[in-house]
Amino acid sequence: MNYIFDIGNVLVSYKPVPFLKSLFTDDLLVDRLYKTIYCSAEWVYMDLGFLARVDAAEKLCTREPELEKEIRRVMENLDCMFTPLDGTVELLPGLLESGNRLFLLSNIHSEIRDYLLREHRFFDMFSGGVFSCDVNILKPSPDIYRLLLDNFSLSAGECVFFDDFKDNVEAAIKVGIKSVLFSGAHCITGYAAQ
Repeated sequence: MNYIFDIGNVLVSYKPVPFLKSLFTDDLLVDRLYKTIYCSAEWVYMDLGFLARVDAAEKLCTREPELEKEIRRVMENLDCMFTPLDGTVELLPGLLESGNRLFLLSNIHSEIRDYLLREHRFFDMFSGGVFSCDVNILKPSPDIYRLLLDNFSLSAGECVFFDDFKDNVEAAIKVGIKSVLFSGAHCITGYAAQ
């Protein structure tokens, strides 16, 4: 079997609000920064690979000059937001030892991807992956799932995909990939036991 993993909230934590609260104590400021940064077109363009983090920060600061200091602080510390989810990571060696292959499929910025692959050795267990920033396509577009299948000569029926977004799971199912809405490591153990 080929196990395909999203990255955020499946392999590593992706919790913007707690991250912002670790930097700022004002809840109104946290809410405003969340909407300004994480709900912005710039965030999407970074995921699509069209905008580098430094350029996104400049655009955000131009649009919200009164938040410039805070925006720069957030953007300079984004890597700190992503920490491994031990429950999931601990299962990876067992999946490999059982003869499975591991792949990645993620909407992610190139700088964050590079940081994670460099800093966390468990990514060495993966045979490869497709990242939105490299192909300029976001999940849940069916094209990104087909690219993964084609790039690694995978049969959709021999794959299972774990993602924490329902739309992404449903899109994978439409392409023929068995998919599980991820809510914790028990989703993987439950599927592997079937």
